[in-house]
Amino acid sequence: MYAILKTVHSYWAYIVLIILTLATLRSLIGFFTKKTFGVSDFRAGLFGLIVSHIQLLIGLILYFVSPWFDQWSQGMGAVMKDAQTRLYLVEHPTINILALVFITLGWSLHKRVAEDSKKFFRIGTFYAIGLVLLLSRIPWSTWLG
Repeated sequence: MYAILKTVHSYWAYIVLIILTLATLRSLIGFFTKKTFGVSDFRAGLFGLIVSHIQLLIGLILYFVSPWFDQWSQGMGAVMKDAQTRLYLVEHPTINILALVFITLGWSLHKRVAEDSKKFFRIGTFYAIGLVLLLSRIPWSTWLG
């Protein structure tokens, strides 16, 4: 089960990064060009929200079935001393959950305003913050290697 979840989590990450990047760019371009917030903009933001939350669910399940999780039995000190263990058990999940909080905030806050520029700005800004956070904690050496 672990191998399947790890593979799904890795490949789904590509989808998340592509859709979040497109939704972010679309919103920022819409803000700077003063476009009207349309159905396709709504869908782009919604798809970004949905795929990132699916990735979170896959990641949470993976976290608890992962062999890395057994490292917690050695205690917090041992986990924090090893950089790779710390990345997988502390940094990656914590920062990615925080990224999802920003993405969710952007989506929720855009619904509270009527002006198109504010809708674009809120989605663009919060999705960009979430995307940067996600990119900062990807274990690039194992993901691309």
